[in-house]
Amino acid sequence: MSSETVSGGTRLTLDLWHPNCWALEATSECPGGILAHAIYDAPTAAGETVNGLFTAYGDSETEVETLLDHIRDSRLTGGVQELKARFGQPGRDISPGNAAREFFLEYDPSDMICPKLVRQGFVHSAPCRIEDGREFWQVVYAGERERIEPGLDVIREEEDADIDVARIASSGSASSERARRLDTLTPSQREVFDLAREQGYYEWPRGVSTRELADELGVSKTTLLEHLRKAEAKLLDP
Repeated sequence: MSSETVSGGTRLTLDLWHPNCWALEATSECPGGILAHAIYDAPTAAGETVNGLFTAYGDSETEVETLLDHIRDSRLTGGVQELKARFGQPGRDISPGNAAREFFLEYDPSDMICPKLVRQGFVHSAPCRIEDGREFWQVVYAGERERIEPGLDVIREEEDADIDVARIASSGSASSERARRLDTLTPSQREVFDLAREQGYYEWPRGVSTRELADELGVSKTTLLEHLRKAEAKLLDP
């Protein structure tokens, strides 16, 4: 794994797990995922709870409701308050799944790993994505490249955390922007997009049909097109 040294710092995608996290527990038990938008990282008095803004998403409303039920029942969460549909431009669906619900959640900020990342110089640059019992953080590190692993080792030891560097690139490089966009894809969207590209779907004439791609992945044509549409929107939007 390599990176370039630039004044803008280093961009990383961290794939991690840590104990006592309601989101990790929920997504390890249920399909779908969670986006953490407003992440609280200020100190509070011992035992004090805070509210954070999150999105639960899935391939169906049933998946999302099952995920929310699991979150409500968690020993690590307080009240869950769902929001009305967000305001925004028509057609600009930023949620990874076919169905999504935004909610405020009361929780203990000491259970979050974000403050520990910040203390070691890793500043989050995008909403955290949680799927399949893993958190995916896009962060920027402004320090020297050789200090990245020692900083992560501190967090691994103090929090009993499992942290992998899934991607690393110099901040501001063309490759890092492409990598950043690819990192916004869910695993299903990435799988569909990579297969479509490998099989010649974007060539002229096309080397494969959407029906053939759907059959190879064992999904319906409608599901494949939905994943492909969302992947293309994330990669092509200005």
